[in-house]
This record gives sequence, structure tokens and C-alpha cells, in this order.
Amino acid sequence: MASVLGFGGSEIGYQGVTGRTVARLLGSAIDAGLNVIDTAECYEDSESLIGKAIGARRREVHLFTKCGHAGGWARADWRRAPLLTSIERSLRRLATDYVDLIQLHSCALETLRKGEAIEALEQARERGWARYIGYSGDGAAARYAVECGRFDTLQTSVSIADQEAIEGTLPMATARQMGVIAKRPLANAAWRYQKKPAEPYYQTYWSRLKTLDYRFLTSAPETAAGTALRFTLSVPGVHTAIVGTTRPERWQENAALLRAGGLPPREFEQIRARWREVADGSWEGQV
Repeated sequence: MASVLGFGGSEIGYQGVTGRTVARLLGSAIDAGLNVIDTAECYEDSESLIGKAIGARRREVHLFTKCGHAGGWARADWRRAPLLTSIERSLRRLATDYVDLIQLHSCALETLRKGEAIEALEQARERGWARYIGYSGDGAAARYAVECGRFDTLQTSVSIADQEAIEGTLPMATARQMGVIAKRPLANAAWRYQKKPAEPYYQTYWSRLKTLDYRFLTSAPETAAGTALRFTLSVPGVHTAIVGTTRPERWQENAALLRAGGLPPREFEQIRARWREVADGSWEGQV
């Protein structure tokens, strides 16, 4: 069974974290019960760092990666042969002969409808390179990925600042018994910034949270983060929430936030009600 908290590998790839730090981070996380690690071929050297860090502990974790941007995030390639080549490279980097889940990384609806990218993942599964196949993305493409019936899992944005999927895709995914992985479950912790951050990665959620004006975000930092994370994990259908960090101690901090369990129904519904009150049609899931 997958742990409710998973480790997201983007930060360690993009922020120049040392192999020693990643080994400490993942070693302590696995010791504490984490068994889900999610990365992607385009997160710089994240796959290689993870492969070296888990070493002989490979069988203790569910190892997920994504494909489609082997040349970098701005250079997508959804043809069958390049995807299979990319998946082979991911296996070498991760120092494993298979991954538990291979996912298409936020490709567009028209790409999914063409079918070639999905066929590549199905072929990888047939070759034993992956146990399961999934789609990582949002909006109309995520809905198609659920409806087409060819994927085992859906990874999609779910947080206090990103709730489109709660009504748009998760009920269908649950009905089809798909595994659901929540990405960005802490809304990038964008509430930490007093002024609109310069980094675009945080700007959309920052603006939404200013409008949502949740009272709990004025609480102590650990209370605000705990409520946000517990909200995501209280959403029906969500199995695992992926949280990235470069700090070895952060895993224990995140795990501590969940000791109180899910949010009480009243608190959960207050957050949902506020979203329904102020969210407009432009508040789509963030890829």
C-alpha cells in the first residue's frame, strides 16, 4: 500500500542538492514510513540522485517517474520511439530494471487523443519496464485520461488553491478505481509571501489565496501548513500527496502535520464553500 505522503523529486533536481543530502533525506523518510517517490526525466539530475540514494532499498519503495520532456521542459516529444528511449534512460538513471509507475507528463488533450503516446506507455508495461501506467496533468486532458480507460493512475493538482479536480475528474477516477496522486498539495505554500513573488511558479496560487482569504492561513506556520495538507488528504479519492523538499528534516515535519488525521468535516466544508463562493471559471487546475 502506498504511503499517504510521497516524496516529490523536482526540488532536488533543480536546486543543486548534493547526493549526500539526498541520501540522508530519503533514508530518513523511508525509515519513517514513506514508500512513494515520484520524479521525472526532466527534473535535471533528480532521477540519478534518487537511484544512487535508495540503492539496496529499491524494493522498499514505489518508484514513479514521468516522460515526455527528455530534452527539457520546453522540448516535448510524444512519439513512441523517443518515449521508449527516454523510459530506458530513466531506468538506467534510477538504477532499476523497472518502475512501479510511468506517467505521461502533462501532454495536451490532442496528444492523448492521437494515442501514440499512450501506446508507448502500454508497450513499456508489456516489456516489464513499468508495473502501471498513468497520466500527470489537469483540466480537459486529465478528464480524457480518466474517461479513455487506458490509465491506471491520475496525478493531478489538488490543494486549498486548486480544487477544480475535486468535482471535475476525481469522482470519475474513483468510479474507475484509479489510483489518485495529488501534486502541489500545499499550494506551493504561496501564502508565505507578503508580496506577489517574482517566481511565476508561485504567482497563480498567491493571487488565488489572497482572494480566498482563508482565516487559518494567518495562524502559526505549522498550523497553516497542517490544515492545507490535511485538506488535500481529506479529499475523497486522493490516495497519496506528493511533497517535495531539499531538507532532510522536512519529511518528519510534514509527517507530524498529519498526526491529527484528516480535517474534521466542518473545516473541510468551510474551505470548499469558500472556494465555491469566489472561484471563477479561470481558476483551472495548474499544470
